[in-house]
Amino acid sequence: MAAQKINEGMEHIAKAEKYLKTGFLKWKPDYDSAATEYGKAAVAFKNAKQFDQAKDACLREAAAHENNRALFHAAKAYEQAGMMLKEMQKLPEAVQLIEKASMMFLENGTPDTAAMALERAGKLIENVNPEKAVQLYQQTANVFENEERLRQAVELLGKASRLLVRGRRFDEAALSIQKEKNIYKEIENYPTCYKKTIAQVLVHLHRNDYVAAERCVRESYSIPGFNGSEDCTALEQLLEGYDQQDQDQVSEVCNSPLFKYMDNDYAKLGLSLVVPGGGIKKKSPATPQAKSEGAEATAGVDEEEDEYSGGLC
Repeated sequence: MAAQKINEGMEHIAKAEKYLKTGFLKWKPDYDSAATEYGKAAVAFKNAKQFDQAKDACLREAAAHENNRALFHAAKAYEQAGMMLKEMQKLPEAVQLIEKASMMFLENGTPDTAAMALERAGKLIENVNPEKAVQLYQQTANVFENEERLRQAVELLGKASRLLVRGRRFDEAALSIQKEKNIYKEIENYPTCYKKTIAQVLVHLHRNDYVAAERCVRESYSIPGFNGSEDCTALEQLLEGYDQQDQDQVSEVCNSPLFKYMDNDYAKLGLSLVVPGGGIKKKSPATPQAKSEGAEATAGVDEEEDEYSGGLC
């Protein structure tokens, strides 16, 4: 089966090259027909799991489309070449081709397709190179924002923010979360703004910047419904405990369902938050046994005092 598909692919390559030849009666290469044949060859090689040959066929298809000034089809072919590289586990090279495809989609006036390609590239590289994935998600968000598709933009910014937090790049994470919050405010999704304020405060406290954390809460009072909300109350308690170096109070807030059921990356920030200097632990109350022993000791002292209360005579 594989050998048959490989032969089929080679036949399509031969046909494509024939279309590109010129002669006395044929002055111009037939790029359109050649591109079609290269595309068919790529499919045949892919079905035979000959991904390197499939990738080469896709690149030849893309070049033929470019020569024919068919940018959209050229971009699609580059994207397919990238997917062949993905199958070969050559992820950085795959992302390069998909990025190239997205730029061509933008040039062609199809930003939605460009954004989807960039997001796909981000997913490919996320576990291998998180920094590159952050860049790709931010680029995707910018494309969506330029098209006024704010919900899609903020979703991609959220992915970038979580990766920044995971990489402990807290300065950049704080800025990214603020962008998210601004968009959620613009589309009047106020409850999510509250959650983003919690995320911001946790990030700032991990940056050891209490002033910035407090400012986030203060500025959020202008968001409709925030003042007096469960989120607001919890954040005020958290900041109070942090300021007073009360680790027990901070841990109690961060272990509450409001914090524990946030996105995993932010929940971990809460659980690992330590107040400056290690914090002051509240004294545990005395046990009933200790209390009774203390009472007996006091009674014994009182009896001794009573024995001599009237003097020696």
